[in-house]
Amino acid sequence: MTLPAGTRTAGRAAGLGPSVFAEMTELAVRTGSVNLGQGFPETDGPPAILEAARQAVLGGSNQYPPLGGTPRLRRAAAAQREKRYGTPYDPDTEVVVTSGATEAITAAVLALCGPGEEIVFFDPSYDSYPAAAALAGAVCRRVPLRPSPDGFSYDPADLRAAVTPATRVLLLNTPHNPTGKVFTHQELADIADVCVDLDLVAVVDEVYEYLVYDGLVHRPLASLPGMAERTLTVSSAGKTFSLTGWKVGWACGPADLIAAVRSVKQYLTYATAAPLQDAVALALESHEPWVTALRHTLSGNRDTLARALGVAGLEVVPAQGGYFLQAAVTAGGPDAAAYCRALPYSSGVVAIPTGAFTDGSGRYGDLVRFSFCKTPGTLAEVAKRLTSRV
Repeated sequence: MTLPAGTRTAGRAAGLGPSVFAEMTELAVRTGSVNLGQGFPETDGPPAILEAARQAVLGGSNQYPPLGGTPRLRRAAAAQREKRYGTPYDPDTEVVVTSGATEAITAAVLALCGPGEEIVFFDPSYDSYPAAAALAGAVCRRVPLRPSPDGFSYDPADLRAAVTPATRVLLLNTPHNPTGKVFTHQELADIADVCVDLDLVAVVDEVYEYLVYDGLVHRPLASLPGMAERTLTVSSAGKTFSLTGWKVGWACGPADLIAAVRSVKQYLTYATAAPLQDAVALALESHEPWVTALRHTLSGNRDTLARALGVAGLEVVPAQGGYFLQAAVTAGGPDAAAYCRALPYSSGVVAIPTGAFTDGSGRYGDLVRFSFCKTPGTLAEVAKRLTSRV
């Protein structure tokens, strides 16, 4: 018997169709536009790290590594957290290597949330968060971030109101994609209070932990009182070392939560690319100066793009970290989605409407996300294109 069209896909996957990223990337290719829609660098990471990976491949590191990751990378990740933030982890029981941060987050959600249980996160959000919730059969509870001339903020009352007896996980991203927000110490303290008071597990996506600007400092939620025993901290090499295609990430946390992630990961990818793991360990061990230079470049890129967007008539919302700027389209003009579809033809630039990172409620219908993780030359060309029509 042939099943009717549309009945072959499970309900939890039915809504996971092609994203706006695919549409806008295709539009960039078709129009020859500069693609500021997706957050990937134009240059590779440190040459010594690339060489270490090459040597690992040629040296025979091409079979299954341990499920939890190579010992060297687990040790390097644990040492980085303790040295930088004062949060110690046992590399044998409290660290697991994953195929990018996305796998770590998805595995955590699948391990910690069941059908009908709830996940709280801030809106707009990275698009894999609601997708992971859908795969788990969990319910999303969104806390709005509100733009202002000073950046994005949230109302602590909204956070407490979002938590119900069915809530199991609070999913936090700081520095935040897509807004560029770095959560303040007071905001993190409020979030920690909610987690402790209401017995939530926190899954914290810190992939932009090194990419913080204007003298601000990233502080992990796990470092706050009462949070070490209930927090999974996730990071990766992709954003820190401009190696987004390597998909090497890790999660650190208490042994019971790491065991839960590992139990799911073994049936997703089982293990992460063997020859890349010790190369990433070398990066964590010795290449922080390279990241410092990258941070300086990205800060300058952000400022170049912000000036160009302002000249082009957009209202820029300040970003304190990450890869992205948010800007509001001119009042009375087209909404953000229409603006983004027209921009490749008018200016030869592609961006993403911020509504793609929310639930379709229209809350961010005037905002557009632009990436600035490109070369200074590319950003100079973007500035020229955006301002030439003014």
